[in-house]
Amino acid sequence: MFSSVAHLARANPFNTPHLQLLHDGLGDLRSNPPGPTGQPRRPRNLAAAAVEEYSCEFGSAKYYALCGFGGVLSCGLTHTAVVPLDLVKCRMQVDPQKYKGIFNGFSVTLKEDGVRGLAKGWAPTFIGYSMQGLCKFGFYEVFKVLYSNMLGEENTYLWRTSLYLAASASAEFFADIALAPMEAAKVRIQTQPGYANTLRDAAPKMYKEEGLKAFYKGVAPLWMRQIPYTMMKFACFERTVEALYKFVVPKPRSECSKPEQLVVTFIAGYIAGVFCAIVSHPADSVVSVLNKEKGSSASQVLKRLGFKGVWKGLFARIIMIGTLTALQVSEEEAWVNSIDRSKPMWTESAC
Repeated sequence: MFSSVAHLARANPFNTPHLQLLHDGLGDLRSNPPGPTGQPRRPRNLAAAAVEEYSCEFGSAKYYALCGFGGVLSCGLTHTAVVPLDLVKCRMQVDPQKYKGIFNGFSVTLKEDGVRGLAKGWAPTFIGYSMQGLCKFGFYEVFKVLYSNMLGEENTYLWRTSLYLAASASAEFFADIALAPMEAAKVRIQTQPGYANTLRDAAPKMYKEEGLKAFYKGVAPLWMRQIPYTMMKFACFERTVEALYKFVVPKPRSECSKPEQLVVTFIAGYIAGVFCAIVSHPADSVVSVLNKEKGSSASQVLKRLGFKGVWKGLFARIIMIGTLTALQVSEEEAWVNSIDRSKPMWTESAC
């Protein structure tokens, strides 16, 4: 049932099943070469020789829960770690006259708020992106299996990149609904001096002023930012991993140690993060300004910012998103690879 994506999830939650087998020296999935006597070889389970014993079946509720928990760790912790950079980036977007650049932004923030001021918004960041990571990585696996079953095994392989894009977009749709309230509070804390210093102060104040609308008015531009971001993240990462193992790494993936594989994952993640930052930055600028102001719509903010305005803070965001993506995919891979899963379902006969 899950054969088209099972090997993928066992080895790397982002890599393509075909490439994984090629990296392991197992050749073309769709070929069934003849045996020594010229007779076709009997199909064999490629995982039969594995020495590991798995205790969590791929596609089970426990597997999805563990992937979701891995998303909590990879997104919540990494986004919280770069809060100072995120704070400066947001301030550059909403007040470019005062915060003229990344280094100037840090200098002004330190002068006005001290070192402690760089941590503003850490609580909604941690909570919001933990919820987002839970939905993003958990639902990504759910939709990947769902769409694979709808397509069938052969079409899953032929259209695997489109499947990853569709699964990631679907997962991000729900992830952003979970993220939106905390993202709104974070931006208010970081970009409106004197409004609130903590989530406990900001959330009741926002609700009193605008009701629930205050927490969800930025969800549409958030979709515009995060869905292209996530699609680029998964698709670009997979193809970058493929290129690195094909043209850069001097030996097959199966011969690389776990630390070596993580280095490749980190590099591919950083490269993917750069592209993620570029394609999603205009919408990110709109989200930052929209959540700061009362009564504005996304279209009004976009019109006021103009083409030049929506690209403010791009360099800071490239650094932030590149680092985040590299850390997230590395941490998620390490986490998923540590999960015990039973009954491997990838078989040569399935291809």
